[in-house]
Amino acid sequence: MNLLESARFALSGVAANKLRSVLTTLGILIGIAAVIILLAVGAGTSNAIKDQIGKLGTNVLTVNRSTTVGARAGAGTQVSGSRTRSTNLTLEDERALTDGVLAPDIAQTAPLVQAQGVTGTYNNATHSVGSFLGTTPSYFAISNSTAAAGALFGEADVQGASPVAVIGNTVASDLFGDNTASAVGQTIQLNGQNFTVSGVLAAKGSSGLNDPDDVVVVPMSVAQNKFTGYSPSLASVAVQAKSTDVMNQAQNEIQMILDARHNVDSTNRDYQVRNQAQILTTATNTTQTLTTLLGAVAAISLLVGGIGVMNIMLVTVTERTREIGIRKAIGASRGSIVTQFLIESLVISVIGGVLGIVIGFAGSAFPVFGVQPEVQPWTVWVSLAVSAVIGLVFGVYPANKAAKLRPIDALRYE
Repeated sequence: MNLLESARFALSGVAANKLRSVLTTLGILIGIAAVIILLAVGAGTSNAIKDQIGKLGTNVLTVNRSTTVGARAGAGTQVSGSRTRSTNLTLEDERALTDGVLAPDIAQTAPLVQAQGVTGTYNNATHSVGSFLGTTPSYFAISNSTAAAGALFGEADVQGASPVAVIGNTVASDLFGDNTASAVGQTIQLNGQNFTVSGVLAAKGSSGLNDPDDVVVVPMSVAQNKFTGYSPSLASVAVQAKSTDVMNQAQNEIQMILDARHNVDSTNRDYQVRNQAQILTTATNTTQTLTTLLGAVAAISLLVGGIGVMNIMLVTVTERTREIGIRKAIGASRGSIVTQFLIESLVISVIGGVLGIVIGFAGSAFPVFGVQPEVQPWTVWVSLAVSAVIGLVFGVYPANKAAKLRPIDALRYE
């Protein structure tokens, strides 16, 4: 009996028990669809995080002041206790980082001062500002910020202490409604102080943990004059490396310069350097681990589906024992019997796999917890191959069991 004849018998066996075949196929369908959708959610989450970090700048380092606890020496060489010290970041520190000889891998820097509890008002609308920054024009290039409407303030505004403000999309929406561009040229109050809106920043989108669009940026001289006072201390310094390839070198240069200026070393630094590239790498590794776990969970449902295929094929062999005996009695070889039941198992699994792929694509078209799933092409081919392998692997035992039946025993079976 040739392969075509075995396939005909297999298809007729599948068609003879339509409901049972459909229910068995359903197990594979759910497993394949779950794999595709969950892996797509993982990929979508990873890409969303990469895009969000990319919008904030991938070659950016941020220097923050930090409080450190160091040893306080007593008499002689004995350490009698500990002390807490905090050294401020200053404008001199920020300017030192632009030294082309000591820091050849740093492109530009921007000093930052911050004020807390700032509320913006316009007519009857109010908004509690998430992040209020005073800085210089270089901050916009470093943070990859562009104006969607109006213009960003310039160096002349910093030197002249012009009361102008660049506001984020969230602030503009709350104060001016959907037409955010109408904010340009209007006068808003920030804690009662009048500011003219010079521009509205292009939306970056929320990362889930914070909203980079909930921001007001003003010239540093104005922020110091009206909010923070003329303290020599900076909240942080934004640093842009010349490229993403020299991020580690730029970080080393920052630490070398500030260590010398603050008279500290790696054991007692009073500042911290956040490397955006390292944050991106950490986030990527985390999402990859999450995706792997999601895929493993979905694979369990595929295993269950495969066990279901084996179970049904064993039932099929039992029900068709007499048919097997007749076929072997009239000359069907053991290989023909094995082939017939393997093809039957394979057909059920592949049909389930194809339908699962269709359902997986359909399910991935809708956002899941605010994340748009992104189907990876390789998952489709892998899912189809896995469904075929399941059909073969879980069909081998029932097929062998059918082939080993003795014709005389099979013919006597009732």
